[in-house]
Amino acid sequence: MKDKKGKIMTKDAFLRNGSYSKEEYEGLLVSADTEQGCYNIGVEIGKNRVLLVDQVKDNEVHAKVHSWVACIPDIQRQYESDSHLANYSQP
Repeated sequence: MKDKKGKIMTKDAFLRNGSYSKEEYEGLLVSADTEQGCYNIGVEIGKNRVLLVDQVKDNEVHAKVHSWVACIPDIQRQYESDSHLANYSQP
């Protein structure tokens, strides 16, 4: 499994290699990555942006999804505030 955790990507890119994808909970996406042989877990951080937070084997998906649920609002707030700050630094 190639570690891509922490990468921000478009929603299309997150879902691209997946033969299966699902929004488990509001803001949390799971996609089967057939190239890597794993499942990607991502948090939506904007209209078309996803933060890849984890990559797991099929037998770990259920437990990992439940461990990330509580983190969704904090992650979204962090990236929303970061994007607002970036807007102020633009000339």
